Amino acid sequence: MLALIQRVSQASVVVEGETVGEIGPGLLALVGVQPGDGDAQVARMVERLLGYRVFGDDEGRMNRSLADTGGGLLLVSQFTLAADTGSGMRPGFSTAATPAEAERIFAELARSCRQKHPHGVETGRFGAHMTVSLVNDGPVTFLLRA
Repeated sequence: MLALIQRVSQASVVVEGETVGEIGPGLLALVGVQPGDGDAQVARMVERLLGYRVFGDDEGRMNRSLADTGGGLLLVSQFTLAADTGSGMRPGFSTAATPAEAERIFAELARSCRQKHPHGVETGRFGAHMTVSLVNDGPVTFLLRA
């Protein structure tokens, strides 16, 4: 499982003109599910999303996590993160989980994040064409692996 996280001052997801997920300050996480991902990867990613220290402390150092700040979390499924881009000029997707498997794992990730982060967890809509808007704060962007 991969998550490209961005520290944001705001972020939203729109599907067919409807805002389906929106947060203020917090993290936007674009999530790619890979074949074989399961409960262990979900648990580790939840731990990393909520505990990764990317927010400034009183001295401006990245010493605070999403759990510390109480910010929002916007999870967006993005199968292209798991693409094989190692050769040629077109990505291959055999390194991404099947849609059914990815949807199940992504739903479990969202459920577990909501259970452990009462400050607000939003999602996009799995499998939909989404328009994702964000204001990256920093910019701060990291690729997490679980």
